[in-house]
Amino acid sequence: MADERPRARPLQAARPMRRPGLGRHPDEAAHEAPPEGPRPERQIAFRTGLSAESRAAAFLIVKGFRILARRWRSPVGEIDIIARRRDLLVFVEVKARANLDDAAWSVTPRQRLRIAAAAEAWLARNGDARIRDIRFDAMLVAPGRIPRHITAAFDTSN
Repeated sequence: MADERPRARPLQAARPMRRPGLGRHPDEAAHEAPPEGPRPERQIAFRTGLSAESRAAAFLIVKGFRILARRWRSPVGEIDIIARRRDLLVFVEVKARANLDDAAWSVTPRQRLRIAAAAEAWLARNGDARIRDIRFDAMLVAPGRIPRHITAAFDTSN
């Protein structure tokens, strides 16, 4: 009687793995796709921004505000912090720079429009009849300094 067990297939020759840049012309290695993920300087900027937002939120809490949202995003823009104190709703733009003066000049007119549009989107989703006043503030953060809270930093009524 013949053996009915399945036969092993013959082994195929193993292909050597190619590492990037090896076995190619030197010019080919230079044209490889960039590595995936954000660049290191962008990662540092992201972490700095998160730290500044945390400091700003803590500062607002000490001033009696309740944080409703952080880094709130909509299709029209992002708001760093949305906070409330009694009947006042505040949309806060946080700016972290090497010094507070540089941070003060970094809220551009285009950013103001984006923040205002995002605030309208937030209000459309989260309307509250108890809110009587709405304000756009800026929180300036610099290393080794207490954050500077600029109330009514800009007006969107025009």
